[in-house]
Amino acid sequence: MIKEFDHLYKTVIIGNSGVGKSAILVRFVENQFSEHYLATIGVDFRFKTIQVDGKNVKFQIWDTAGQERFRTITSAYYRGSQGILLVFDLTDLLSFENICKFWMNEVETYAEKDAIFFLIGNKSDISDQRQVPQDKINQFCSEKKLTYMECSAKEGENIKEIFLQLARKLEEKLNLKNVKVTEKRGANLTQPAKEEKKKCC
Repeated sequence: MIKEFDHLYKTVIIGNSGVGKSAILVRFVENQFSEHYLATIGVDFRFKTIQVDGKNVKFQIWDTAGQERFRTITSAYYRGSQGILLVFDLTDLLSFENICKFWMNEVETYAEKDAIFFLIGNKSDISDQRQVPQDKINQFCSEKKLTYMECSAKEGENIKEIFLQLARKLEEKLNLKNVKVTEKRGANLTQPAKEEKKKCC
């Protein structure tokens, strides 16, 4: 039986409603874009397999609703997630401020402790309407140790690259974890056996 994929990674896309979460997902999975997206109700998810350095990496991508009334629903979907994409709109300062004030706190509370976080600035194609200062982005990424990338779901710019970089980070983490396990097993094997105490009489 041919193996469909080498690794499967659950990834959650979060951020305010209207920042382009669904557009990023659809552009990545189907390479399509529509000017008319309906707000996600609750949670939607898709699968996409890509080749990364000779391996087939399958993403299970969860697109979460950004509206207040769905936040209790979406918190459950952080469980088991290995990758988190925090998305904001480069032309909407409030969407970035909400990443800092709310969304980051939520993922730090509910997401897996070793999850990889990426900060994504969408709508880079309309740079003349940019409202989010670069120094604020840099400061936040430095404080939270985030990888930052910009993209345009509309033009398809940097969409695949985001998931390639995320896959490499996840593979790197997995390899490091496997090395630590191997070293631990090796240490146990090299430890001298404890001498049995002789029973008296």
